Amino acid sequence: MTKNILIALLAGSILTGCQSMTNQPADIAEIDAENEAIGAPEADANEVDFIDTVKPVRSDEAKALAKSKQDQEPANLPPEDLWDRIRAGYQFDLDVDQPRLKSQIRWYSTHLSYLDRVSKRGERYLHYIVEELEKEGLPLEIALLPIVESGFDPFGYSHGRASGPWQFIPSTGHMYGLEQTWWIDGRRDIQLSTKAAIAYLKRLNKMFDGDWLHALASYNSGEGTVMRAIRKNKKAGKPTDFWSLDLPAETRAYVPKLMALAIIMKNPERYNYETYFIANQPYFEEVNIGGQMDLAQAADMAEVSIDEIYLLNPAFNQWATSPDGPHTLLVPIDSADKFRTKLATLPPKERVTWIRYTVQAGDNLGAVARDHNTTVAVLQDINKISSNLIRVGQQLMIPVAGQSAANYTLSSHQRLLAKQSRSPSSSRVKVNYTVESGDSLWSIAKKYNTDTKTLARWNSMGLADPLFPGKKLVVWMKPETSSSKSSTRSVVKRVVYTIRSGDSLAVVANKFNVRVSDIRKWNPKVGSQKYVQPGDKVTLLVNVVGG
Repeated sequence: MTKNILIALLAGSILTGCQSMTNQPADIAEIDAENEAIGAPEADANEVDFIDTVKPVRSDEAKALAKSKQDQEPANLPPEDLWDRIRAGYQFDLDVDQPRLKSQIRWYSTHLSYLDRVSKRGERYLHYIVEELEKEGLPLEIALLPIVESGFDPFGYSHGRASGPWQFIPSTGHMYGLEQTWWIDGRRDIQLSTKAAIAYLKRLNKMFDGDWLHALASYNSGEGTVMRAIRKNKKAGKPTDFWSLDLPAETRAYVPKLMALAIIMKNPERYNYETYFIANQPYFEEVNIGGQMDLAQAADMAEVSIDEIYLLNPAFNQWATSPDGPHTLLVPIDSADKFRTKLATLPPKERVTWIRYTVQAGDNLGAVARDHNTTVAVLQDINKISSNLIRVGQQLMIPVAGQSAANYTLSSHQRLLAKQSRSPSSSRVKVNYTVESGDSLWSIAKKYNTDTKTLARWNSMGLADPLFPGKKLVVWMKPETSSSKSSTRSVVKRVVYTIRSGDSLAVVANKFNVRVSDIRKWNPKVGSQKYVQPGDKVTLLVNVVGG
C-alpha cells in the first residue's frame, strides 16, 4: 500500500517489525511460509464477492469478433488483445534467479482462477491505465500493480486506511490532489488515482536513479525505509540491490509479486494458462454532466445497471455525484452517445429529485441533513443559509435519492451494511454495538475477546479511523456451546443487543444460548412488556469462549 511520504522520511518507527535478511539464499520453504503469513495477494474476498457478479458490459460477441480480426489482420496493426500490448511494453529485467520470486511464481501458477478473476475486474480499467503509462514512457509491468495492491477492487480498503485500486492512504492522497469528502473519495477515482500513482512512481524512480525495484519497494513501505536499508548495507559493505536489502516482510514479497505476475503474463503457455482476453480498446468514455446527478438516473439514461455506473465511478460515496464536482461521469463507451443525447434534453434541475421539507419543532440542520442522506453544507448552499440556524415552519429544498437506498448497492453505506451482515463463519453470532464516549477499537475488541484488526475488518474500517459516540459497529461473537464447557474456560460478557424485525425474546435467547426468563430478569423494562419491538435494546450476559 502507498505510504505517507513524510512518515517514510521522518518516522523511525516505520521499521518496527522488520525482519533481518542475509545475503545467503533463504530456504524456499521458509519463504513460502513467510508469504503465507503475509497473506494471499488479493483484497479481502468478502469485499469482492459481489463485484465479481457484475459482468463487464462488453459483449462476448464483441470479444470473439476482436479475436477473429486478430487472426486475420496483418501483423503490423495494433494487437487486438490488450495483453499483447502490455507484453510489448515490458522494461524490467525479469530473468532473475531469486527464491522469493520463484515462490510468488509458484503461488500464482497454482491459483490461475485468481488471475482470471482479477483480469475480469480489471477489464474496465486496464486500457486506460496502459494508455496513461505509455504517455509517460513507464514500464507496462506497472499496469499489473493494482492486482498486487487491491486485486483490482476499486472499493478495496485496508486496515492501514489505504483505499482504491492503487491503495493511497489519506495523507498521500491529499498530497496528490485526491479529494476525500462525504460525497467523494478521489483515491477510488480510476482516472485521478492512476495519474497520481504515475506521478508518485515517477518521483520515486527519479529519487532512486532509475532503479524501478527500489522505487516499487518505496511505493509499498515508503522511501525513508528503503533509503535507510540502502545506507545500512553501504555501511556494512554489502550490495544495495533490492534483493540484498533488509526490508519489511511485506515489502520483500511485494516486488516479487509484481515481477511474478509479469513473468506469467509474458509466457502464459509455460504455466498452462490462457490469459483472459481484454480488447485493446477503450472501455469507458468521460461525459460532462454539468452538475449533480442521481446515479440511478444516469444508469437508466445510459441503459446499464447502477452497479456498472458505480464500478466505473467508484469515487462517489453516495447516491449521486458530488454537488461540488467533478461534474463528469464515466459510462461504457457504447453507451456514451445515447447518454449524451438524453442528457441534452434533461433540465439540470431534473437531474436529481427534490423534496420540500417544512422545519418541525426540535429540528436542527444537522439532523435534517442526516435524515435525508445529505450534508449541512449542501442544505446551506441550496437554501442560501449562512448559518446553522433554522426556524419552525421554514421551507427547505432537499435533494434526495430517486430510488430506495437498497438499490444503490455500491454506495458506501450499502457496502458497509453488506459487509457488516456477512458472517465470518456459521458459528458466529452478530451483535450490534453502539459506540459510547471514551470507546476505542482496542477497548471494544477487548470487551468482546477479539483483536482490533479483526474488529476493523468486520466494519470496513482502518485501525486509525475515528470513532465517535453513536457510530454503529458489529461484533461477531462465538457463543459457548455445551460440548466446549468442560474443555474451554468460559467468560461472561455483557452484550447490548438491538431487537430486529422478526426477533422475539425466544429467538434472542436461542441465538445467545440463554433463557427467556433471564433476559426478562436482566431487563426489567422489557420484562414488563408482552412483546419486544424492532429497535428495543436488551442487555444480555453471555458466556463466550475464552482464550
